[in-house]
Parts: sequence; C-alpha cells; structure tokens
Amino acid sequence: MNPETLLAGNMLAGDLLAGGLLAGAFGLLVAIPSPVLEIAVGTLAAAVGYGIGSINPASIIARVRGTDLRTIGSGNPGATNAGRAFGWPIGVLVAVLDILKGFLPVLAFQLLGAPVAAMVAGFAAILGHVTSPWLRGRGGKGVATSLGAVLAVQPLWAVPVLVVFLAVVAVTRRVGLASVSGALMLVPASILIHDRPAEVLFANAIAALIVVRHRRNLVEAVPPR
Repeated sequence: MNPETLLAGNMLAGDLLAGGLLAGAFGLLVAIPSPVLEIAVGTLAAAVGYGIGSINPASIIARVRGTDLRTIGSGNPGATNAGRAFGWPIGVLVAVLDILKGFLPVLAFQLLGAPVAAMVAGFAAILGHVTSPWLRGRGGKGVATSLGAVLAVQPLWAVPVLVVFLAVVAVTRRVGLASVSGALMLVPASILIHDRPAEVLFANAIAALIVVRHRRNLVEAVPPR
C-alpha cells in the first residue's frame, strides 16, 4: 500500500471516529431529561458570565500604569473613575470593555438557543463585576455591564434608560443619581416590552442591584437639613 492511500485511509478513519463521537454526544444530550439539561445549561451560563464579569479592565489598566484605582477619586474601579484618573479616552475604553462583558455572554447563549440561560449569564456577569474575587469582592457598580446585558436581551429598553440617564446628568451633574434613574426605567420598559416573563424579572433584578450599589450616591444626593 502506497503512503498516499495509507494517509487517505487514516484520514477517513479519523473522520468516521469524530463523526461517531459527535453522534454519540448528541444522542446523550437528547437522552438527558429536559429539566436536568436546562439546569446544567443555566449553571454553565452562570459560571461563564460570572467569570467574564469578574475581569476588571479599569483595575488592569491602572495596575499597568502603576496605580491602584481604589486609592484615586471615588475609589470605584469603573469607567467613570478611570476617566477621571486617566482621561476620557481611557474612561471610554473601560466603558466599552465593561459593556462587552455584559453583552457577549448573553449573545453566546442566545446563539446556542438558550434565551433564559442567556439572561442568567448576563446577570451573573453583572454580579461578577460588582463582587469580583480578584478585587476581594469590591468591584465596580455594574452600570456599563448592565447596559451590555440589556442591549443583548432587549435593545429597545436602552432607549428610555439612556434618555433618562442623559437628562438627569444634564440637570444634576451627578452620574450616580443618573445611573439609578436610568436603571429604574428598566421596570416600566420591561413591563411594556418583553418576549417572555423572565425578561421582566431580569430587568427588575438589574434595577434593584444598581440601586443597592448606588445607595451611597443616593444618600449624598439628599441635601442636609
């Protein structure tokens, strides 16, 4: 047998083996009860989302520059504080990266045909951002990452959210207060626009988390008596 024939035979055997393994894996997935599979996919989504969300671009950039962002300005390792510390181009870069942290995990599970798991991944990414173990649980406030998740789940929600956010910033010059106001708009927006009930729960959970993360900003916004 010549070498070309032998090589072709080996390649064919390899293709048949790969095809058999894929067929076996598909058969195994079909045999798994649906609730068990949904739990497994949801758990995977939570792990993937949290892992991606826990990576903090602002802190990484600050460390590359030999600085601890938690000792500068508000101490928050997010886009706003990074912009104050290093200039608006860095702030914009951090914001884009934080938005992608929320957007990409949702998109990945949507492409896999798992819309509810996609929302789990998005919310887990936000939790990963705000409770990052790499920052000993003291992560950012989750606004940009929340926006990314919202854009992936229901882009139309972002319209009233951004309108209210920009309006409050223009009037008060307080980004924290504007973030809370924008987040609260998710509640009526999700009630009016949703494809499934889980999306309303998703939006309300994000709004509640943003409010909790900005409680200090809310206290500061109240004028002393």
